[in-house]
Amino acid sequence: MLNRRHIRVKVMQTIYAMHQSGSDNLEKQEKFLTASLENILDLYLIMLTTLTEIRKKEIDYIEISKKKHLATAEERNPNLRFINNSVLLALEESNSLSIAIEDRKINNWSINDDTILMLLQAVKQSDLYLNYMDKKSVTFEEERFFIADLFSEVIAPNEKLYSYLEDFKLTWVDDIPVVNTEILKQLKKFSKDEDFRISKLYKDIEDRDFAATLYRKTVLNEDKLAKEFIDKTPNWDIERIAELDTIILKMAICEFLNFPSIPLKVTINEYLELAKEYSTPKSSVFINGILDNLVKQFQTENRIKKIGRGLL
Repeated sequence: MLNRRHIRVKVMQTIYAMHQSGSDNLEKQEKFLTASLENILDLYLIMLTTLTEIRKKEIDYIEISKKKHLATAEERNPNLRFINNSVLLALEESNSLSIAIEDRKINNWSINDDTILMLLQAVKQSDLYLNYMDKKSVTFEEERFFIADLFSEVIAPNEKLYSYLEDFKLTWVDDIPVVNTEILKQLKKFSKDEDFRISKLYKDIEDRDFAATLYRKTVLNEDKLAKEFIDKTPNWDIERIAELDTIILKMAICEFLNFPSIPLKVTINEYLELAKEYSTPKSSVFINGILDNLVKQFQTENRIKKIGRGLL
């Protein structure tokens, strides 16, 4: 689920928070980083279960409507296509999902069912839902694409849901797009009659360790890393450089010198993207110039050791 870019974002934000708080407690901040990354799995499960909980609320609504004293013909014989959708049923029956929810103690929607009721109303008012329910019959592919479209066009963009998630955990603001993209990818690729399995947080152990190693090697060597670029900014006082820019530069230099399996171009491109997204309008140009000069210098001094073909 997590790619290296998002891991870098989390490390950058942790270092920035450490600077802002004036803390030098490395262990405490590293625990914050680990928790911030682990909590993304909770967000993933919460977003995924919006679908199963919406289905459950619709079942409740149908049962209550049937028992009304003056139930209409439609209420007595409701259209069950939505609650019988194959993808929703697969999510409901997923052992992988059920175990993860229990292990992570995810109970957001049981104590905030008003959010699910609001989402159910938005779903039932959408053209996607109305058109889907109005069809004479549907194939599995139509069921699958309906749920994928419903998630991407109605549920994920819902402002009230976004506000709830932001209020629940502020660190999720940057994580929501990553999680929603993963869920949408899963929904679109889901095959008939297969068991739905939740995504792993990290692709492999290397990615899991990358976060902690990058954080430690950057924070423990901040003064040394800063010295690498201070004399490369003759027109700038170090105090005038945006703090995020200095953090980005330190992290990039740390990767140049300490991560032999990461190509130089990958490091440069990744941190330029971070600068464009999180720092000042001119930061990416400024950082690009410094990193280009440093790469040339490090290569001349034979300080960059990369393993594998094409890593330079």
